[in-house]
Amino acid sequence: MKDAEIIPIGTRGRPGRGTGKSRPSSAARNLAGGTRGPQPAPGSSPKPGSSTKPGSSPKPAAPRPRSADDARAAGRAPQVPSAGSAVDGAADGAADGSTPRLPATTSERHPLAGIPVGDWLAAFQHAALEVFGDQWEPRLAHFLAFLRRRVTGDYSVDEYGFDQEVTQRFFMAALRPIADKWFRIEVRGVENIPTDGGALVVSNHSGTIPVDGLMTMVSIHDHAQRFLRPLGADLVFSLPVVSSMARKGGATLACNEDAERMLQAGELVGVWPEGFKGIGKPYSDRYKLQRFGRGGFVSAAMRTGVPIVPLAVVGAEEIYPLVGNIPSLARLLGIPYIPITPLFPLLGPLGLVPLPSKWMLEFGEPIRTDAYDQGAADDPMLVFNVTDQVRETIQQTIYSLLVDRPGVFAK
Repeated sequence: MKDAEIIPIGTRGRPGRGTGKSRPSSAARNLAGGTRGPQPAPGSSPKPGSSTKPGSSPKPAAPRPRSADDARAAGRAPQVPSAGSAVDGAADGAADGSTPRLPATTSERHPLAGIPVGDWLAAFQHAALEVFGDQWEPRLAHFLAFLRRRVTGDYSVDEYGFDQEVTQRFFMAALRPIADKWFRIEVRGVENIPTDGGALVVSNHSGTIPVDGLMTMVSIHDHAQRFLRPLGADLVFSLPVVSSMARKGGATLACNEDAERMLQAGELVGVWPEGFKGIGKPYSDRYKLQRFGRGGFVSAAMRTGVPIVPLAVVGAEEIYPLVGNIPSLARLLGIPYIPITPLFPLLGPLGLVPLPSKWMLEFGEPIRTDAYDQGAADDPMLVFNVTDQVRETIQQTIYSLLVDRPGVFAK
């Protein structure tokens, strides 16, 4: 059986490659080695007029080097050329006038060879130093302990679902850079927040999306070292993922029963009486407070005898300037409104990025409710007067903050 024809590769499209011609290309002759003249086919005699001298015997053709696959097919181990044979082959090629080529050799690496263990440990230590800082060892230990408690269930939540550890380690840590770097929040009147005991924080509501509630939570946590327990609308607790996160963050349903129980337990409760009317108002009505409802928060504060702390927020109106609405689609989806802003839905998800407006928060002097009689919470006129007092205090504080603010997007 004749040997299979070898088709040279790697000629980069030069003539003679894969053309079916009997004469190989120059690149193929270089790869073949030996003399540059045409070699007679196996079993054929030299043609008349060849350059072989009379009386000289033709030089036998060099045996074709066997590949590793051929050697295995023949039942023999593949031969690895030694350094001496490689040098001899290179010398023979140079003597023939062709380009010398050294045969390719491979060396097996030891199976245990690789990156040393010390290098792995050094790389891990350097990565931990970059992520956790100089105190990476105790921080990493605390993080691993946190994961162990989460896996084993060794943690506690209160009756409303509030998870203090998750709120402090993750929610506040995620909101803090937004408050400090993006909105550059300036907080005033922190001394008006009671250091302990129950109190009701009443704030204006704005921003198309209730981001102001989150910023109020992280601001109170960082400046007053207390957790704010927000009262949320029904829509918040009807959403699959948002409801679970809101519960873990300390929120509960905006009803008088839950509010009074929290206030009696000494919690700092937050309420936004404007509701969806405040966050869904058009940009032309910015910083104009809407109706504060029927004063349910005032009656809850009177029944528990806790102070009411008015809070004015400036800056949230500019993060999503509401210029339009799609009420028919909102009713179809069962939501209060579908906002149209200068960037949404024109830019798609990118339009949901809030504009970096300058925020200012000011906590006013507490309004005491413990001086009223026990049945004062059932007097509608008294409740209305206190509600109007709180609303007017917040409105006047907003006007003063707008005057003090250097600009909408100032530093």
